[in-house]
Amino acid sequence: MSDLSWPLARAARLFAGEVAVVDGDRSVTYGELERRVRALGGLDAARVGYLGPNSRAHLECWLGLPAFGKVLVDLNYRLSLDELAFMVRDAGLEALISDDPRAAELGVPLVDYEALVTGPECAFPGVAEDSLAAISYTGGTTGTPKGVMLSHRNLLSNALHNLAVTGHAREDRWLHVCPMFHVAGTSNVFACVWVGATSVILPRFEPVSVLETIASRGITHSVFVPTMLAMLLEEASGFDVSSLRHLQYAASPISPELQRRVLEWLPDCDVVQFYGMTEAAPTVTRLSHADHTSRPSSMGRVVPGVQAEVRAARGEVGELWVRGPNVMLGYWNRPEATEAALVDGWYRTGDLAREDEEGYFFMVDRAKDMIITGGENVYSVEVEAVLSQHPRVDEVAVFGVPSERWGEAVHAVVVARAGVSEEELIAWCRESLGGFKVPRSITFSDEPLPKSGAGKLLKARLREPFWEGRERRVG
Repeated sequence: MSDLSWPLARAARLFAGEVAVVDGDRSVTYGELERRVRALGGLDAARVGYLGPNSRAHLECWLGLPAFGKVLVDLNYRLSLDELAFMVRDAGLEALISDDPRAAELGVPLVDYEALVTGPECAFPGVAEDSLAAISYTGGTTGTPKGVMLSHRNLLSNALHNLAVTGHAREDRWLHVCPMFHVAGTSNVFACVWVGATSVILPRFEPVSVLETIASRGITHSVFVPTMLAMLLEEASGFDVSSLRHLQYAASPISPELQRRVLEWLPDCDVVQFYGMTEAAPTVTRLSHADHTSRPSSMGRVVPGVQAEVRAARGEVGELWVRGPNVMLGYWNRPEATEAALVDGWYRTGDLAREDEEGYFFMVDRAKDMIITGGENVYSVEVEAVLSQHPRVDEVAVFGVPSERWGEAVHAVVVARAGVSEEELIAWCRESLGGFKVPRSITFSDEPLPKSGAGKLLKARLREPFWEGRERRVG
């Protein structure tokens, strides 16, 4: 294993004249990209933050800053100033690359980026594979965000694992639209560069812009979160997306109805699902296109190079543990959290899952989202799956709320189309679920449910008002 200079060094040597990155109306070849990236060695700072949407500069920082032994801290620009300030202090940033107007308020020296990358080239120094490459903060779904420490080995191993199951090629044209501050947005960057593929960058997800780019640029590959797919389907009519050969979705569960609609929309495309987490850099399992027919509710099989075990008998529900060269070094400045999460080389995901006899994994729930009502365990994902199959339900979140009689009661928050009632949805659940699993109450939201920058549902935000002022809380 080498360091993160390896993919670009290979591409620049073999494909110097080929287009590497397209960012709006600007493009650079691999030769030009390497020259710009080599100039990043002139930055005199050990821990460097990046704050901003996807761009060529954003991609260059991932390729270059760690390659010069610096630690990249990629910040979620959707966060509030207070949240960003916490991460800046926690990571001990020494420099910040950003064109965000709030950056000046964060108290970190700002880098003149274009002056830097047009400066003198530096030789890659060679970095130990277990050196810290990046600190990626978790989405903050519960409590204070934790900085996940990812090494060169972690990120390169993940790239190799993705190469093994996706087969990146020089001819590919990858659309990078998931935010690069999240590992879902960078999980294919190093693999694409390694083989000399073309990376097409969009700064933010806007459905029409994405569809136009697929059509005009002949995009062959991309990755989305399920929420994005639902939005694309709403606008898809009239757009030619026939160039798409491979589409990945990840980062949050997908409803059976949305899954069906995507497969119908792209009948000739290799549609696959990935499961992972920041702590695994991120890839753990993959559900192939073929397996969408036989096991649509599965999260797939573990990818080559990674180990995954359900700590329970085969077929029973238990916590999913993960091990491999892609698993993080630990949490920045959080020794107790690191000790709890990393045990004998294994990462405890906190996810409850089961594994069938053929090695397919099925997500049951996040351990923290399990509801205990009247002494019975209710897995919220199971209730959400039933509600999401109702033809008039667009989004749903299920969690426990206080109950004097049951300790906790099952509650759902639903985004639905006009005409559906609480009584109708409860009756719908009774057709498929045991009585103790059926929601005792349902509230309706006129707005989309809150999500992190990576597209993950922020249940804690929905749950908080119900538990306010109580000593015992769920999550």
